[in-house]
Parts: sequence; structure tokens; C-alpha cells
Amino acid sequence: MSADNDTALVRLRGPLKKLAGDRSEHAVVGSTVAELLRALELSEPALSGWILDECGRIRPHINVFVNAEQAREDDAVGGGDTVDILPAISGG
Repeated sequence: MSADNDTALVRLRGPLKKLAGDRSEHAVVGSTVAELLRALELSEPALSGWILDECGRIRPHINVFVNAEQAREDDAVGGGDTVDILPAISGG
């Protein structure tokens, strides 16, 4: 998937991918992680509430990486960046 100058590539894993219609890659525009995730939720409404909480913060069980570096809501995102969203794995 190619991206233009403003677009980041968002990759979803696990149940998040299934919620997004089994699409793992999404081209999304946003200047911060939070802005990007809100735009993703608007384009994929089934994801609403699964990644961001009601205050717009990343849920504790979700890990977000920008270009393989762990990221938080206010971290910058640029065109051509790769953003991976992974739910935490737990078990007993």
C-alpha cells in the first residue's frame, strides 16, 4: 500500500483487524497519534471504543508503535510513517 505525503500506514492486528472488516492496513491522515486514531475510528466505526477510551486516551491493553517505537497520544505522526496497533496478549 502506498501513502501520499500526509498519509500514514496504520496496521491492525488480532481482533482489531477483524473489527475493521479483516483489513489489516489502512491509509490514515493525522498529525498526532490521537488524531490519527480518531480518523481511523471515523473510517472504521466498528473500532470505536476499542482503541481509544471516552476521553480520547489509548486504552491500557492497546499498544501503539510509530515506526517500531512505542507511542502515546500526543506523539507526532508524519506522512509515510507506519503505525502498528496491537492489543496486549494475556493468558493464564
